[in-house]
Amino acid sequence: MPAPLPRLTAAQAASRLGVKPATLYAYVSRGLLARERGPHGSTFDALEVEAFAAARRRTTAPAPSHPTTGLPLGVIRTDIADIEDDDLLYRGRRARDLAGRPFADVVAWLWGAERVDAPDTAIGSARAMVQALPSHAGAMDRLRAAITGFAADDPLRRDASPATAHRIGWTLLTGLPVALGGHPHPDLARALVSAWLPGPSEPVVAAVNAALVLLIDHDLAVSTFAARVAASARADGYAAVSAALGAADSPLHVSAATRTAALLARVRRGLEPERALAEALQGGIGIPGFGHPLYRGVDDRADALFPLLAALPDGEGTTDAVRRLREVVADRARLAPNVDLALAALASATRLPEDTAATVFVIGRTAGWIAHIAAEYAEPTMRLRPRGEYVGP
Repeated sequence: MPAPLPRLTAAQAASRLGVKPATLYAYVSRGLLARERGPHGSTFDALEVEAFAAARRRTTAPAPSHPTTGLPLGVIRTDIADIEDDDLLYRGRRARDLAGRPFADVVAWLWGAERVDAPDTAIGSARAMVQALPSHAGAMDRLRAAITGFAADDPLRRDASPATAHRIGWTLLTGLPVALGGHPHPDLARALVSAWLPGPSEPVVAAVNAALVLLIDHDLAVSTFAARVAASARADGYAAVSAALGAADSPLHVSAATRTAALLARVRRGLEPERALAEALQGGIGIPGFGHPLYRGVDDRADALFPLLAALPDGEGTTDAVRRLREVVADRARLAPNVDLALAALASATRLPEDTAATVFVIGRTAGWIAHIAAEYAEPTMRLRPRGEYVGP
């Protein structure tokens, strides 16, 4: 007889829903959530709680009680990316239609800036910073260290102009794959993949290239906003990208890709999807790899990446694991896959380490961060400094 699935405590369920325990029990009394009583208190089905959380997100948010509270806090005009009818667009063109073009070509078009490769000295400084890290350092640690190395080697970085932002952007996009252990190559996707695989196949390079393109920008994510806030104070390009990276290194942003990779790996190793999901939900921050508030169904980026799995070395087994996860989540939580699941599947199908999903995400998104940094340099300084509303005693 199989062991019972892990369940959420009342405190975990209340935290996941963002409510007080009294409100949680009010949901129970109204028949909106089921609970089981045990010797250690009430417990809740993790997937049922997740479905309820998703249903609550789909309802219309109440009007804020004060004009400075609630969401959104503000609107920033941008001509870089947009989502219309569940399609991701870059400057009016569908991102998935650009996914077959070389990443560097798409970036040059998006920025309107000719490619300039990173100097060898800068790559050496960045590589030295990465190599100085302890062996257990993760992908985000290596990226932070490399960016610090590039910044330290650039005495002209403090010129807060779009041209300098683009030069810094090319330094990072061409230099990061090499600093992380890859081999220099005009094809940036191939250079990046060579950090993990010697002589990668064409389907693997094409899939990583498509992911880099599809991850360039995505409305005003918290990391992108952090980059713009830093740029509004005229931080240099490396510092603004570092600010973005700090916001991205969080369980609800880029780190979700690593959590999703771990979830998918457990299913690949034979754990039943429902049990793997219930265990993943113990942290109380949602199902990794599923759901996105900007899409009514499947994340457009994931939808473009999933068909590429079939041509990858371990595509069949990965596709089967993804299918089983999708079926359980669709049935129990009514959520569709997002790009984190697609990135985790890409890493699994190419037999890459789980944290490579985060690296691909950050290098692709760096192109978008730089585009926003350059745009912010053309705006008045400090315009993104909000006012606080004191609510203390």
